[in-house]
Amino acid sequence: MRHGGTYCTNSVTTLAKPLKDGACREMIALVSKHAQTRKTRDAKLGAARYVCSTCSSDEVYIDVTRGEVICSNCGLVLSDHSIDMGPEWRAFTADEQNARQRVGGPTDWSKFDQGLTTIIGRQNVDASGRKLTSTRRAQIHRLRKWQIRTKVHSSDKRNLAVAMTELHRISSQLSIPYSIRETSAVIYRKALRKRLTRGRTILGMIAASLYLACRVHQVPRPLEEVCDQIHITRKELSLCVRLILRYLNLKIPHSNPVEFVHRFGTELGLPGDAKKAAIDILEKAREERLTIGKDPKGMAAAAIYVASILTGQRRTQLEIARTARVTEVTVRNRYKEMVERLGITTT
Repeated sequence: MRHGGTYCTNSVTTLAKPLKDGACREMIALVSKHAQTRKTRDAKLGAARYVCSTCSSDEVYIDVTRGEVICSNCGLVLSDHSIDMGPEWRAFTADEQNARQRVGGPTDWSKFDQGLTTIIGRQNVDASGRKLTSTRRAQIHRLRKWQIRTKVHSSDKRNLAVAMTELHRISSQLSIPYSIRETSAVIYRKALRKRLTRGRTILGMIAASLYLACRVHQVPRPLEEVCDQIHITRKELSLCVRLILRYLNLKIPHSNPVEFVHRFGTELGLPGDAKKAAIDILEKAREERLTIGKDPKGMAAAAIYVASILTGQRRTQLEIARTARVTEVTVRNRYKEMVERLGITTT
């Protein structure tokens, strides 16, 4: 501190000691004072727009809870439709507040630009609805043209644009839900980042991503069914699946035969008791370790065949094999193994 041209250092130490005990309370009081001043200033700015029509007073009270503006002089309600410009969500911690802050719609991984691209309309009018001048219209035309060009300016963007279009088409044909489609898009983006799409068709890689996403969500689809919908060979699809599994280190669960029972049973028109019996048979087969190294579709088909016989809702091996997309030999072999190892009598 400086007093009359001389510096005094002792005054700093003498003042710091009494402030030490009450520093916290003074700090809290200072912050509260600033906050109260800010709230008062904001309230005054909002109230300055209102003048009472009865007593011509400009002193109003804004009730934030009820959304009303009331004259402080005569009590007249000037407005009861105040708009709350704050967010519709509540946050109790700083982390929740940071996590919930957002602008615009949610991101969509199944779109090549994640749904964040700006779109310039073609109406050639301004915000008030007035037509643009010729100079302004030419400028907007150039902006629109460059906006379209920059959306797919690189090879990866063009690849994603084609791949996400195919993903929407295939998922619609296979009745794939939105959550599985999002997971498939994430898997494909990881494969594209690893340059795994080089030398492979976009259709094959997106089909492999969709097949793996179905297994992640435990809604498996047979490889043959995916191949029939997108018209590629099973060999090509299998190669793409193995390529993704080898280089992306994904934790993909193995298909469970129980997951196929409800679908195959519904397609065959079996009642609920037959499906339940097939599930019980598969659980016993799993305990006897019969499902190890076996095709899940073949095990499910054999269990459905046994259950249909036991419940009196018999279906032929040919019908079940066509539904499960396996051969009759597979159904017959798995059926014999189950009957012998589990001691089931079908006569």
